[in-house]
Amino acid sequence: MDTTLSSASSATGTPLTLRTALTALGISALYLILAAALLGFKTDQLILAGLFNGLFFLSGPTRRFILGFTVFIVFWVLFDSMKLFPNYRYNTVHIASLYHLEKSLFGIKGADGAILTPNEFAYIHRSELADILAGCFYLCWIPLPLAFAGYLFYKDKNAFFQFALSFLLVNLLGFIVYYACPAAPPWYVQYHGFGFNAHTPGNTAGLGRWDEYFHVHVFAGLYAKSSNVFAAMPSLHAAYPLTVLYYGIKFRLRWINLLFAAIMVGIWFAAVYSSHHYVLDVLAGITCGTIGIQLFQYLYRKGGGFTRMIARWVRAVEAPGKAAA
Repeated sequence: MDTTLSSASSATGTPLTLRTALTALGISALYLILAAALLGFKTDQLILAGLFNGLFFLSGPTRRFILGFTVFIVFWVLFDSMKLFPNYRYNTVHIASLYHLEKSLFGIKGADGAILTPNEFAYIHRSELADILAGCFYLCWIPLPLAFAGYLFYKDKNAFFQFALSFLLVNLLGFIVYYACPAAPPWYVQYHGFGFNAHTPGNTAGLGRWDEYFHVHVFAGLYAKSSNVFAAMPSLHAAYPLTVLYYGIKFRLRWINLLFAAIMVGIWFAAVYSSHHYVLDVLAGITCGTIGIQLFQYLYRKGGGFTRMIARWVRAVEAPGKAAA
C-alpha cells in the first residue's frame, strides 16, 4: 500500500448474529475458566472479559473496534500466561555474567576510580528532576502504542493491522529470547547480589521514587503483577516506541514523529536510569524491534496467504459499505 494514510476496504464488517454472539460468549467463558484454573482468579480477568463483551455487544462500531484490538488482547493473554511457565525453569538465569559484561562494555569510572555500570552511576547521581522525567517517560510504554493503534484504526485499517501485528510479532520474538536467555535486571544485583532466588517478587527499583514523589502506588501496582522477574533481556520497553516511530514515519505523520522520537529516547534513558534494564537489554530490545518489524514487512510484501489474511481481517472490522480505495 501507499505510505499515506487512506482507508482501503470493500468490506461489510462483522454483523451481530446468533453465531457470532455465541462465539464471543464461548471464547470469553473458556478464557475465564482456564485463566482461573491455571493462574488463579483475578479481577483483571473479569475486567478483560467484561470489556470485550461490553464493546462486542454494544454497537457495530464498538464491535469492530474490539475485534481489531484482539491483537492486543492476545498479547496480554500470552504475557500473563508466562506466569505458568517461568523461564528460569528452562535455562540458567544470567546474573553475574550479564553484570560484568555490561561493566566491561559500558562501565563508567566513579569518583573513587572504581568502574560502575551505567545503572550504578545513575543511582549515585540521581536527582528529583530525573526521577520525575524517568517515571513520566516509562508510563508511556503501553499507552503510546495503544493510542497510536487507536489513531490508525480510525484512519486506515490496513495501516492499523500492519502496526498491531508487527507489535505482536516483536513481542513473540522477545518472549523467545526470554526463555532462551533468562536475565536478571540490574536492581536484582543491587538488592540480592549474584545468587539466584526463583521466588524474588517484582520491584519498582528507581521508579519507586516517582511513586513516592507523587504519593501514589502506580509503579508498585504494576510491578506487583510482574509475569517474570528474570525477563530483562530484551527490553521490550525499548522495542515498543521504536515500533511506533517506524510506522509513524512509514505513514508520514510528520511532526508527531518528533514526539514519538522524544518519548522513545526518554524510555531508553528511563530503563537504564531506573535500574530496570542494562544498556545491553535496551540494545537487545532495539534489535528485537528492528527484526520483528522487518520480518513482518517482508511477509506482508511477499503477498500470498499472510497478506490475504490481513485483508480479510481488515474487511471484518471495516464499516459496512466502506468504499474501496
